[in-house]
Amino acid sequence: MNYFVGSYATSPAWEQWDAEAEHAYFAQLKAMPNLQGLEHPFTGTLHPHDDDWFIANVSPDWQFVFTCVPGTMGALGKNPHFGIASDDEEGRQAALDFMRTACDAIGKLNQGLGRKAVKAIEIQTAPNRSQASGSAKSLKASLATMLNWDWHGADIVIEHCDAFTPDHAPAKGFLSLEDEIAVVSELNQTQQANLGILINWGRSAIETMSTAGVLAHIEKVKAQGLLKGLMFSGVTDQESPYGIWKDTHMPAAKNPSVAFGAEHSLLTEQEIHRSLAACGNALTQDSIIGIKLGVRPKDADLESRVGYNHAALTMIERFFK
Repeated sequence: MNYFVGSYATSPAWEQWDAEAEHAYFAQLKAMPNLQGLEHPFTGTLHPHDDDWFIANVSPDWQFVFTCVPGTMGALGKNPHFGIASDDEEGRQAALDFMRTACDAIGKLNQGLGRKAVKAIEIQTAPNRSQASGSAKSLKASLATMLNWDWHGADIVIEHCDAFTPDHAPAKGFLSLEDEIAVVSELNQTQQANLGILINWGRSAIETMSTAGVLAHIEKVKAQGLLKGLMFSGVTDQESPYGIWKDTHMPAAKNPSVAFGAEHSLLTEQEIHRSLAACGNALTQDSIIGIKLGVRPKDADLESRVGYNHAALTMIERFFK
């Protein structure tokens, strides 16, 4: 198997642009033999700082999965009604405008690389329902519109984020997995679409406050034939630099067989393997499998940034051997 890395989460140049540091980081990523490509953050333009630099510096062989979560969270910080599942029509239309620019950015990257380079776009069912109204009906309307666009070969995939629950304060608070499954299933049937759902390990753990909850989410999506992939981000229930039950992309836990790991992370190698096993035959060479890991301290050196990614990929790879 080959994997995707959400490289922006461990990038030395994400918060403050540094082309030289990013070039050195990409050079290390290009040396990874089992890297299929990048989970790439969409914030409103192809690259947050320099589209042309990005096209010139990525590997000509990489595939890409766009994720809209950074741009979505940024928009929600300005307008809590923003989102493709928003019941506020202005907020929903603003989210559709944002998605349209993402569609255009996919076309620009394909044109720059001279091929269909984007495998999928991960979209999220904002808004945060603890702050604004969102519904399956609004999500269905938005997706019906988006299915009429030319996505330049990219599949539309809902990345399930932690749903709103009255039991505890949410990290994202978006639609329930059941609502997402219902809408996707209906549109696949009525419009012959190829929509699917991706599980983010850390966000499902945050929603259910358990590692078993991740397995339950995988099983629900798999049972409907909608599982498009699994991205691993960690989380912890203990005091740590990553916070308690926070969506900070905590790395996988330390173990004797890898050089890098985060103390108290619930994302152990055993849990990684349990989750992959739960996917069963839904996992194929076409599935999106990967990692999105943050790093602490935030001024960590390049060796650590690459090392956390390499360690997590090694854990995943051992499952398939």
